[in-house]
Amino acid sequence: MRGLQMSMPLAKAASRTTQLAFFAAAAVAMLLGMSRTTHAQAPKRTIVRAGRVLDVRTGQMRAKQAIVIEGEKIAQIVAASEVKAAAGDTTIDLPDATLLPGLIDAHTHLTFELSSLGYQGLAISTAREALHGARNARITLEAGFTTVRNLGAKDYADIALRDAINEGDAIGPRILASGPALGITGGHCDENLLPFAFHREAEGVADGVEAVQHKVREVIKYGADVIKICATGGVLSKGDDPNASQYTLEEMKAIVADAHRLGRRVAAHAHGAEGVRWASEAGVDSVEHGHLMDDASIATLKKNGTYLVPTLFLTEYMQANLDRSNVPEFSKQKMRDVAAAAQINAKRAISAGVKVAFGTDAAVYPHGLNAGEFHVYVKLGMTPLAAIQTATINAADLLGWTKSVGTVEVGKWADLIAVDGDPTKDVTTLEHVKFVMKGGTVYKNDYVKR
Repeated sequence: MRGLQMSMPLAKAASRTTQLAFFAAAAVAMLLGMSRTTHAQAPKRTIVRAGRVLDVRTGQMRAKQAIVIEGEKIAQIVAASEVKAAAGDTTIDLPDATLLPGLIDAHTHLTFELSSLGYQGLAISTAREALHGARNARITLEAGFTTVRNLGAKDYADIALRDAINEGDAIGPRILASGPALGITGGHCDENLLPFAFHREAEGVADGVEAVQHKVREVIKYGADVIKICATGGVLSKGDDPNASQYTLEEMKAIVADAHRLGRRVAAHAHGAEGVRWASEAGVDSVEHGHLMDDASIATLKKNGTYLVPTLFLTEYMQANLDRSNVPEFSKQKMRDVAAAAQINAKRAISAGVKVAFGTDAAVYPHGLNAGEFHVYVKLGMTPLAAIQTATINAADLLGWTKSVGTVEVGKWADLIAVDGDPTKDVTTLEHVKFVMKGGTVYKNDYVKR
């Protein structure tokens, strides 16, 4: 009994010793694990040395700069001589190139192509359109557009594309996606190619204040970053008039109120003058196209600070290629009429000081030719720098992403492109982008010797 009484304290002491040893070992393992995790999570450092870096705010060209990137973001911008590469760093030398921020296209249709916009499009499934989108997204990124706003897609195919890119399953630009565009029954954003017997209606159709409120909430529910609406008729659609207003002022006010309250911006397709004016008065963030504006609608855009996204290169491209294109005959005359007025009215808006953000409507012409828009702006009176600003600081402001994109600055995403020459002297150099980085990852580098 005495032996048993003596052994119990010894057993307890041994037990405590074992517990202390266990906890000490666990603590050491935890610290080692934290050390390994910290080491593993340390952001990769990339140094881009460029012959020139364009400050798109001022037009200043800074020579021999180094952009130090940690992970996805810019950590430092200094003279190239001040940065020494350390072990493990990746160095990219672009000694003869001009570096500028990744470009932004505020009006694309990545899941569409010209062949899908007429009767041929009825044979294309949503799944196939999504795969078109994956291809077109990569083409667009390699053309230097690291961010886009996709305004209109069937069955939320652009939402799926956005998510696939964000999760690394596809390669493409950052996408703000709208899902289905909202429009009236029989309007530009409806499906008007099939007869009554099919009872086919586009998924974005909604009529009346209560219905448009519901539709805004519905597309947000299914992932929309931005709301696209059709304020007037269109060009490539059947049975409508680009000059004619479609949504009423009251309907558009209801759309904007719900969208803004729920943290989404609104883009309004509008050609005709009344539709442009009503959309601006309703509080939309941007008017897309505006090709048939008048003085009153231009003055309204200016007064309200509404962005105009002019989509002008398509008018040149379509005029040159319309007769041999597959565009349905019912669209060809509308295209001719609108194209004749578009650049004239855009020039008046630019002269009046209306805010302009870069957008192309790519899909009406081939994806990847987006930068053709720049030379049209210059032709209409912008300086090359002002044209570049439409696709950088202006577009970033329109999208609400000023803190993340639009300039080469510390703390922003490392979205960078490089070209030969000086785009502030010849803006067409942006049609030949040779280097593309998005979020610190290089997707194109034609400066590397092959």
